[in-house]
Amino acid sequence: MNNKQFITINNVTKTYIDGSNNQRKVLDQVSASFNAGDIIAVLGKSGSGKSTLLNLISGIDNVSSGSIHFNGSEITSMREHQLTELRRYNIGFIFQFFNLLPSLTVWENVILPLELKNKLGKEDIKRAEYLLSEVGMLDRRDEFPDKLSGGEQQRVAIARAIVHEPDLILADEPTGNLDDRNGKTVMELLSKLVKANNKNMILVTHSREAAKFADKVYSILDGKLVECKKPD
Repeated sequence: MNNKQFITINNVTKTYIDGSNNQRKVLDQVSASFNAGDIIAVLGKSGSGKSTLLNLISGIDNVSSGSIHFNGSEITSMREHQLTELRRYNIGFIFQFFNLLPSLTVWENVILPLELKNKLGKEDIKRAEYLLSEVGMLDRRDEFPDKLSGGEQQRVAIARAIVHEPDLILADEPTGNLDDRNGKTVMELLSKLVKANNKNMILVTHSREAAKFADKVYSILDGKLVECKKPD
Protein backbone atom coordinates (compact mmCIF):
# COMPACT_ATOMS: atom_id res chain seq x y z
CA MET A 1 0.00 0.00 0.00
CA ASN A 2 1.34 3.50 -0.78
CA ASN A 3 0.14 7.07 -0.81
CA LYS A 4 0.15 7.64 -4.56
CA GLN A 5 -3.37 8.53 -5.68
CA PHE A 6 -4.54 6.19 -8.43
CA ILE A 7 -8.18 7.26 -8.80
CA THR A 8 -9.35 10.76 -7.94
CA ILE A 9 -13.04 11.69 -8.05
CA ASN A 10 -13.81 15.41 -7.85
CA ASN A 11 -17.35 16.67 -7.12
CA VAL A 12 -18.98 14.10 -9.41
CA THR A 13 -22.72 14.29 -9.90
CA LYS A 14 -24.72 11.88 -12.06
CA THR A 15 -28.33 12.62 -12.94
CA TYR A 16 -30.65 10.49 -15.07
CA ILE A 17 -33.90 11.49 -16.77
CA ASP A 18 -36.64 8.92 -16.18
CA GLY A 19 -39.54 7.98 -18.45
CA SER A 20 -41.66 10.83 -17.06
CA ASN A 21 -38.89 13.33 -17.87
CA ASN A 22 -38.09 13.76 -14.19
CA GLN A 23 -34.51 14.14 -13.02
CA ARG A 24 -33.12 11.49 -10.66
CA LYS A 25 -29.81 12.33 -8.98
CA VAL A 26 -27.97 9.06 -8.33
CA LEU A 27 -24.63 10.53 -7.23
CA ASP A 28 -24.41 13.96 -5.65
CA GLN A 29 -21.07 15.83 -5.63
CA VAL A 30 -19.03 12.72 -4.80
CA SER A 31 -15.34 13.25 -4.04
CA ALA A 32 -12.78 10.60 -3.07
CA SER A 33 -9.18 9.53 -3.68
CA PHE A 34 -8.07 5.90 -3.85
CA ASN A 35 -4.40 5.03 -3.37
CA ALA A 36 -2.37 2.77 -5.64
CA GLY A 37 -2.32 -0.84 -4.46
CA ASP A 38 -5.55 -0.58 -2.48
CA ILE A 39 -8.60 -2.79 -2.68
CA ILE A 40 -11.64 -0.53 -2.24
CA ALA A 41 -15.11 -1.82 -1.38
CA VAL A 42 -18.24 0.24 -1.96
CA LEU A 43 -21.33 -0.92 -0.09
CA GLY A 44 -24.88 0.11 -0.81
CA LYS A 45 -28.39 -1.11 -1.51
CA SER A 46 -29.58 -2.00 -5.01
CA GLY A 47 -30.13 1.19 -6.95
CA SER A 48 -27.95 3.27 -4.63
CA GLY A 49 -25.47 4.13 -7.39
CA LYS A 50 -22.73 1.53 -6.85
CA SER A 51 -22.70 0.25 -10.44
CA THR A 52 -23.12 3.80 -11.75
CA LEU A 53 -19.89 4.73 -9.95
CA LEU A 54 -18.02 1.88 -11.68
CA ASN A 55 -19.46 2.88 -15.05
CA LEU A 56 -18.26 6.46 -14.56
CA ILE A 57 -14.77 5.37 -13.48
CA SER A 58 -14.46 3.13 -16.56
CA GLY A 59 -15.88 5.74 -18.93
CA ILE A 60 -18.83 3.52 -19.90
CA ASP A 61 -21.10 6.33 -18.69
CA ASN A 62 -20.53 10.10 -18.57
CA VAL A 63 -20.63 12.32 -15.51
CA SER A 64 -23.26 15.08 -15.36
CA SER A 65 -20.67 17.30 -13.68
CA GLY A 66 -17.31 16.95 -11.98
CA SER A 67 -14.19 15.06 -13.06
CA ILE A 68 -12.45 11.70 -12.61
CA HIS A 69 -8.70 11.14 -12.95
CA PHE A 70 -7.32 7.67 -13.63
CA ASN A 71 -3.60 7.29 -12.88
CA GLY A 72 -3.05 10.99 -13.63
CA SER A 73 -5.23 11.22 -16.77
CA GLU A 74 -8.63 12.91 -16.76
CA ILE A 75 -10.98 10.31 -18.23
CA THR A 76 -13.97 12.64 -18.12
CA SER A 77 -12.41 14.69 -20.94
CA MET A 78 -11.43 11.70 -23.13
CA ARG A 79 -12.99 10.94 -26.51
CA GLU A 80 -14.80 7.64 -27.04
CA HIS A 81 -11.89 5.94 -28.86
CA GLN A 82 -9.57 6.92 -25.99
CA LEU A 83 -11.97 5.44 -23.46
CA THR A 84 -12.19 2.23 -25.50
CA GLU A 85 -8.39 1.97 -25.44
CA LEU A 86 -8.35 2.69 -21.70
CA ARG A 87 -10.78 -0.15 -21.01
CA ARG A 88 -9.01 -2.56 -23.37
CA TYR A 89 -5.54 -2.03 -21.96
CA ASN A 90 -5.94 -0.77 -18.41
CA ILE A 91 -9.13 -2.21 -16.89
CA GLY A 92 -10.31 -5.73 -16.12
CA PHE A 93 -14.00 -6.34 -15.42
CA ILE A 94 -15.67 -8.96 -13.22
CA PHE A 95 -19.47 -9.18 -13.11
CA GLN A 96 -22.13 -10.80 -10.95
CA PHE A 97 -23.32 -13.01 -13.80
CA PHE A 98 -19.78 -13.93 -14.95
CA ASN A 99 -20.32 -12.79 -18.59
CA LEU A 100 -18.30 -15.63 -20.07
CA LEU A 101 -18.96 -16.12 -23.77
CA PRO A 102 -20.93 -19.39 -24.04
CA SER A 103 -19.55 -20.28 -27.48
CA LEU A 104 -15.94 -20.15 -26.25
CA THR A 105 -14.09 -22.66 -24.10
CA VAL A 106 -12.59 -21.74 -20.73
CA TRP A 107 -9.22 -21.21 -22.42
CA GLU A 108 -10.67 -19.13 -25.25
CA ASN A 109 -12.55 -16.93 -22.76
CA VAL A 110 -9.39 -16.30 -20.73
CA ILE A 111 -7.14 -15.38 -23.67
CA LEU A 112 -9.75 -13.12 -25.29
CA PRO A 113 -8.37 -9.92 -23.68
CA LEU A 114 -4.92 -10.85 -25.01
CA GLU A 115 -6.30 -11.32 -28.50
CA LEU A 116 -7.99 -7.92 -28.31
CA LYS A 117 -4.58 -6.42 -27.50
CA ASN A 118 -2.88 -8.46 -30.26
CA LYS A 119 -0.70 -9.91 -27.53
CA LEU A 120 -0.40 -13.69 -27.66
CA GLY A 121 3.31 -14.37 -27.28
CA LYS A 122 4.90 -17.25 -25.43
CA GLU A 123 5.02 -15.33 -22.12
CA ASP A 124 1.36 -14.33 -22.47
CA ILE A 125 0.34 -17.97 -22.99
CA LYS A 126 2.37 -18.98 -19.94
CA ARG A 127 0.69 -16.26 -17.91
CA ALA A 128 -2.80 -17.43 -18.96
CA GLU A 129 -1.90 -21.00 -17.99
CA TYR A 130 -0.48 -19.81 -14.67
CA LEU A 131 -3.62 -17.85 -13.81
CA LEU A 132 -5.92 -20.73 -14.74
CA SER A 133 -3.80 -22.94 -12.51
CA GLU A 134 -4.01 -20.38 -9.68
CA VAL A 135 -7.82 -20.36 -9.83
CA GLY A 136 -7.90 -24.17 -10.07
CA MET A 137 -9.35 -24.35 -13.59
CA LEU A 138 -6.42 -25.36 -15.81
CA ASP A 139 -7.69 -28.94 -16.06
CA ARG A 140 -11.06 -27.60 -17.31
CA ARG A 141 -9.54 -25.40 -20.03
CA ASP A 142 -11.30 -27.18 -22.91
CA GLU A 143 -14.78 -27.13 -21.39
CA PHE A 144 -17.56 -24.66 -22.17
CA PRO A 145 -19.12 -22.38 -19.53
CA ASP A 146 -22.41 -24.28 -19.40
CA LYS A 147 -20.52 -27.28 -17.98
CA LEU A 148 -19.23 -25.24 -15.03
CA SER A 149 -20.82 -24.30 -11.73
CA GLY A 150 -21.32 -20.64 -10.83
CA GLY A 151 -18.24 -20.62 -8.61
CA GLU A 152 -16.16 -22.20 -11.36
CA GLN A 153 -17.36 -19.67 -13.93
CA GLN A 154 -16.45 -16.81 -11.61
CA ARG A 155 -12.96 -18.25 -11.12
CA VAL A 156 -12.50 -18.30 -14.89
CA ALA A 157 -13.77 -14.71 -15.03
CA ILE A 158 -11.12 -13.69 -12.48
CA ALA A 159 -8.35 -15.18 -14.62
CA ARG A 160 -9.78 -13.42 -17.68
CA ALA A 161 -9.92 -10.06 -15.87
CA ILE A 162 -6.27 -10.21 -14.81
CA VAL A 163 -4.58 -11.96 -17.76
CA HIS A 164 -3.83 -8.81 -19.77
CA GLU A 165 -2.25 -7.17 -16.70
CA PRO A 166 -4.63 -4.22 -16.34
CA ASP A 167 -3.88 -1.56 -13.76
CA LEU A 168 -7.40 -1.64 -12.34
CA ILE A 169 -9.94 -4.39 -11.67
CA LEU A 170 -13.58 -3.29 -11.43
CA ALA A 171 -15.72 -5.96 -9.76
CA ASP A 172 -19.50 -5.49 -9.82
CA GLU A 173 -21.15 -7.78 -7.22
CA PRO A 174 -18.68 -10.63 -7.98
CA THR A 175 -20.15 -12.84 -5.23
CA GLY A 176 -23.79 -11.80 -5.73
CA ASN A 177 -24.72 -14.95 -7.65
CA LEU A 178 -22.79 -17.38 -5.42
CA ASP A 179 -23.50 -19.13 -2.14
CA ASP A 180 -21.50 -18.11 0.95
CA ARG A 181 -18.82 -20.79 0.59
CA ASN A 182 -18.15 -20.10 -3.09
CA GLY A 183 -18.37 -16.37 -2.45
CA LYS A 184 -15.61 -16.56 0.16
CA THR A 185 -13.44 -18.74 -2.11
CA VAL A 186 -13.84 -16.30 -4.99
CA MET A 187 -12.97 -13.28 -2.82
CA GLU A 188 -9.92 -15.03 -1.38
CA LEU A 189 -8.67 -15.81 -4.88
CA LEU A 190 -9.48 -12.37 -6.21
CA SER A 191 -7.81 -10.43 -3.40
CA LYS A 192 -4.77 -12.73 -3.48
CA LEU A 193 -4.26 -12.26 -7.24
CA VAL A 194 -4.85 -8.49 -7.13
CA LYS A 195 -2.26 -8.07 -4.36
CA ALA A 196 0.23 -10.56 -5.83
CA ASN A 197 0.18 -8.77 -9.18
CA ASN A 198 0.37 -5.29 -7.57
CA LYS A 199 -2.95 -4.18 -9.08
CA ASN A 200 -5.83 -2.02 -7.85
CA MET A 201 -9.44 -3.08 -7.37
CA ILE A 202 -12.73 -1.33 -6.76
CA LEU A 203 -15.39 -3.76 -5.61
CA VAL A 204 -19.05 -2.82 -5.38
CA THR A 205 -21.16 -5.15 -3.32
CA HIS A 206 -24.05 -5.46 -0.89
CA SER A 207 -22.09 -8.18 0.94
CA ARG A 208 -20.30 -7.18 4.13
CA GLU A 209 -18.43 -10.50 3.95
CA ALA A 210 -16.93 -9.52 0.58
CA ALA A 211 -16.06 -6.07 1.96
CA LYS A 212 -13.85 -7.70 4.63
CA PHE A 213 -11.22 -8.27 1.94
CA ALA A 214 -10.88 -4.53 1.21
CA ASP A 215 -8.29 -2.09 2.53
CA LYS A 216 -10.90 0.68 2.71
CA VAL A 217 -14.69 0.52 2.73
CA TYR A 218 -17.19 3.15 1.62
CA SER A 219 -20.97 3.32 1.56
CA ILE A 220 -23.23 5.19 -0.83
CA LEU A 221 -25.95 6.95 1.18
CA ASP A 222 -28.37 9.37 -0.47
CA GLY A 223 -26.00 9.89 -3.38
CA LYS A 224 -22.98 10.58 -1.16
CA LEU A 225 -19.85 8.41 -0.86
CA VAL A 226 -18.97 8.01 2.81
CA GLU A 227 -15.94 6.16 4.21
CA CYS A 228 -16.96 3.71 6.89
CA LYS A 229 -15.50 1.16 9.26
CA LYS A 230 -14.28 -2.06 7.72
CA PRO A 231 -16.50 -5.03 8.73
CA ASP A 232 -15.02 -7.27 11.46
